[in-house]
Amino acid sequence: MGDISVTLPDGSTRVLPMGATGADLARSIGSRLAKAAVIVEVDGVERDLGDALPDGATVAVVTAESDRGLFTIRHSTAHVLAQAVLDLFPGATFAIGPPIENGFYYDFELADGATFRPEDLERLEERMREIIAEDQPFLRREVPVAEGLQIFSAHRYKSEIIAGTVEDPTSVTESGTVRLYDNSPRFTDLCRGPHVPSTGTFLGHFKLMRVAGAYWRGDERQPMLQRIYGTAWATRKDLDAHLHRLVEAEKRDHRRLATELDLLSFPSELGGGLAVWHPKGAAVRKLIEDYSRLRHSNGEYEFVYTPHITNGQLFETSGHLDFYKDGMYPPMELDNGAYYPKPMNCPMHCLIFRSRQRSYRELPLRLFELGTVYRYERAGVLHGLLRIRGFTQDDSHIYCTEDQVAGEIERLLTFVLSVLRAFGFDEFQANLSTRDPEKSIGSDAVWERATDALRSAIEAHGLPYRVKDGDAAFYGPKIDIDVKDAIGRTWQLSTIQLDFNLPERFELEYVGADNARHRPIMLHRALFGSVERFFGVLLEHYGGALPTWLAPVQARVLPVRDDHEAYAATVVGRLVAAGFRADTVEASEPLGTRIRRSKLEKLPYVLVVGDEDAAADTVGLNPRGGEVERGVGVEDLLARLRAETDLSQFLA
Repeated sequence: MGDISVTLPDGSTRVLPMGATGADLARSIGSRLAKAAVIVEVDGVERDLGDALPDGATVAVVTAESDRGLFTIRHSTAHVLAQAVLDLFPGATFAIGPPIENGFYYDFELADGATFRPEDLERLEERMREIIAEDQPFLRREVPVAEGLQIFSAHRYKSEIIAGTVEDPTSVTESGTVRLYDNSPRFTDLCRGPHVPSTGTFLGHFKLMRVAGAYWRGDERQPMLQRIYGTAWATRKDLDAHLHRLVEAEKRDHRRLATELDLLSFPSELGGGLAVWHPKGAAVRKLIEDYSRLRHSNGEYEFVYTPHITNGQLFETSGHLDFYKDGMYPPMELDNGAYYPKPMNCPMHCLIFRSRQRSYRELPLRLFELGTVYRYERAGVLHGLLRIRGFTQDDSHIYCTEDQVAGEIERLLTFVLSVLRAFGFDEFQANLSTRDPEKSIGSDAVWERATDALRSAIEAHGLPYRVKDGDAAFYGPKIDIDVKDAIGRTWQLSTIQLDFNLPERFELEYVGADNARHRPIMLHRALFGSVERFFGVLLEHYGGALPTWLAPVQARVLPVRDDHEAYAATVVGRLVAAGFRADTVEASEPLGTRIRRSKLEKLPYVLVVGDEDAAADTVGLNPRGGEVERGVGVEDLLARLRAETDLSQFLA
C-alpha cells in the first residue's frame, strides 16, 4: 500500500503506513502522547483522532489539558447532555450546545411548555454517566441537506440551521452536505466536530451547574428556550479546583460585598445597569481616580474634558453609527439634528487635535480624560459593575508620527503594567486582536503595518501573548492585557489600539520637519477599561479586604471604656493629621461587639486603647489577618502605615 510522510510542529517528519490515523501518529511518537491525545490538527484544520492522515500534511496532536483539547472535551460533553435530555424527556427538542469558557451549555425546548426543575440536573448527570460508561463512539458522517432535514424533521431548530434560515457554521460543510455525529443508534446530532473518540474517553469530569432562559439565537422575537450550563475538565483534580474557585467566587461577588460594606447600590428606580456610589465606595473610587490622574500627569499627558452628548454627525464621520449603533442609545431629536449619548470619547479627542494647526514638535500628543460614556447593554447581560450601561473610562488617545509608534506602544505597555502592579496584580498575558475583514475599515496594507507594530511591541516587551483572529475594533488592531486574580480567574482590563483610520476620517494633519502636511497615527488606550468594572474586579480580587492604601477606613480606634474616649479621639486626630483615614466608635456597646463589627467591615487595622495605652502613648494593634500586638507606640504605627501606603515604587 505504501507509506505517507507527515511533518510535525517542530519540523521533523514521520513516515507512517498509508491509511494511518491521528491516533496512529500519536502512538508512534510515544505512549504518553497517545494517552493524552484528543484530536489532531491537519494543515491547520482540526480533525477527529480516527481520521486517516493525508500524505505530506503538517500535523499537530492536540492533548486533553490544552485549551483546544478542553474545548473538544466540553463540546463532546454537551452532546452527552443532549442525549441524556432526549432520553429522559420524551418530546424534547434541542437547539445548539457549544463549548464556552470553563464549560458548555445546551439549549432545549420541552414538550407542552414544561420546565426543568433543579432536581432534574441530578437525574441528567446520572444518565450522562451511564452514557459515558457505555463508551459510545463518536462516529461522523455526511449526508445531503434533504436527508439532514428528514433526520431532524421533529427538531425545528436543527432544521432551521440546515435550511440556512439561521446562520450556523458548525454543521453545513463547504461541499454543501450536512455533517452529523452519531453517539449510538438512538442519538444523532448536527455538528461539524471534531470530538473525542468515544464517550468513555476523557469525559466524566463534569458537573451540571444551572438552568437559565435563553432566546433562540439571542433574538427576543424568537421562542424562549431553556439553557442548561455545565462545566467539564480533563481530570477530576481540575474539576474540583474549578468548583472550589466557584465557591470562592461566590464569597467574593462584588455585588454582595458592595452591599455588605455599604459601598454602592443599584436602585431599581434608576433602571438596570446604573449604580449610585455611597460615601465609602465613592472614597475608594476617588483614590483610584486620583492615582490615575497622578500617573498620567507624571506621564506627560494633557487632561481634557468632553460633553456627554453630541450631534450624530460626529459618529457618522467616525464610523460608529455604521458599526456600533446597536450598542448606542436612541438619539434625541433636538433643534439642529439627532443627538446621541456618547458611547466613546475618541471622536471628540480627534476634534481637539483638529482644533488648530499642529506641528511635529507637539508629537506625541497624549490626551487623557476620565470620560463617562453610555452603552446600551441588553438586560440579560447586565452584571453589577462588570457589565453596566453608564461607566467612566480612563481614556487616552495618543497622536504620533509613524516613526514614534513602536516607542509609544512600548512606553504604554510599561505604563500599563506599572499601574496594574500598584493595585496588586502581577500576572499578565497579552492578546493580539486582528482584523475582521467584514467589520472593519481601511486598506489591507494599513492593517498589516498596524498589526505588525503591535506584535513587535509585545515581543520586545517579553509578554506572553495569544492571537485572537478577527477580534479587533473596526478601525484597527489591538492589544488587550489580561490579569489573573487571587483565585486564578482571568480578567481582561487594559486595551491598546493602533488606529490609522480615524485620523483619515477626521482629516487630521500635522506639519512635519519638511514643512509638508502629514497624517498622524492614533493610539487608543483604556488602562482600567472602566473605573466601575475595575472597581468590581478589585473587590473580588481582594474579597472586599482592600489594601491599606485603598481602604475607605484604614484604622478604627476603639476605647475599652467611655473614660478612654478622649485618648481614642487624640489617636484618631494624629492619624488624620498624618494623612490617614481613621475613625472611632464610642464605648456604648461591649468591646467584643465593636471589634467583631469592625472586622466584618474588613478594616486593615482595629486599634484598642485602655488605661496603659493612654499612659504610655500606645495602642493595642489588631491587624486584619494578623496576630494581636500589645503596646505598639503610636509613632511606630504611623511608620507602619506610611510603609504600607507608599506607592513610590510604582510612580516611575
